[in-house]
Parts: sequence; structure tokens; C-alpha cells
Amino acid sequence: MTEQLKEIGRRLFALRCICELTTAEMAEKLGISEDEYVRFENGDQDFSFSFMYNCAEIFGVDVYDIMSGDSGKLTTCSIVKKGRGFDVKRLEAYNYKHLAHTFKDRKAEPFLVTVEPGDKTQEFHAHEGQEFNYMLSGKMKFFVGSISYELEEGDSIYFDSGIPHAIQVMEETAQFIAVVMK
Repeated sequence: MTEQLKEIGRRLFALRCICELTTAEMAEKLGISEDEYVRFENGDQDFSFSFMYNCAEIFGVDVYDIMSGDSGKLTTCSIVKKGRGFDVKRLEAYNYKHLAHTFKDRKAEPFLVTVEPGDKTQEFHAHEGQEFNYMLSGKMKFFVGSISYELEEGDSIYFDSGIPHAIQVMEETAQFIAVVMK
């Protein structure tokens, strides 16, 4: 796996130790097997945003703290210029840019998400809170539970992110703003 995954795994380990949780307790809180959790912590398995969000909730930190190892410091405003933002490269077809990574005590996690097309529906994920996605370009099928919607430029969806959800990008690259609210 990438060095970024290994670094995130080291931060997960440190935060788990600070919280005095065993790997078994952490896995139980996340609803996954202990073996799977250990693979995340070792940096041997790619993570989803849902996984990191749920870990951040358990540890009482921002998602950005787990992703970057830095704590946000700004409390008045945070500016991210075009094409910038904190890069989170999870899967080959996905690119996330965190758009408020320097703002302290965020109540929402805004991302610019770019996804390459593919026939495969992505794995379903769920996390606490609510989410708002606004399509900037491309087309995708958005799944919330057993319901699916076709979204294109200008469309948006607001949903309970505790319901498992996934996307499937249609014929061209899709780009959307995703705002995850705690």
C-alpha cells in the first residue's frame, strides 16, 4: 500500500492507544472484524471516508487530523484556491480534495470529489450524520439503501448518511461537491 496509508495507520494506532482501546474494542465499535481493523492500522488495507469518519468520531478528533496528522488552526475562515485542497487519494478511480482542512472545529467536512467512470458500483458505506452532494459535471447513479437515482450536472442529493450509500459513474468522469455533516 502507499506511504499515505501507512502514515494514517500509524495515526490510528496512536489515537487508539491514547483512548486506551484494544484492537478488538475498536473493531467492535466500528462493526468490523478485528483482523480487518488491524489491516487498516497496519496500512495494508485501503480505507473509505466512512471508516475514517467513524474512527474520528470514536477518537473525538477531526477527520483531517487522521488524514494529515495536523490539527486545523483557523477559526474565522478558511480559503482554498481553485485546484487546491488537501488531497486524499483512496482508490485509483477516486480523488478527494478536502476544502476546509485548515478550519478548526468544523461542523461539516466539504470535499471536491472526482471519480473516473467504471461499470462497477462502488462498495456501500454508511456513517453518522447527513450528507449533501452537488453534481458539477458528468453523470452518476447514486444509491441510497435499495433506491437509486441518476444525477447529472446541477442535480443534488441530501440524505441520511447512516443509510448505506454508493455511486456508479456513467460514461465520463464525474465531479461533485460532497458535504458531510456531523
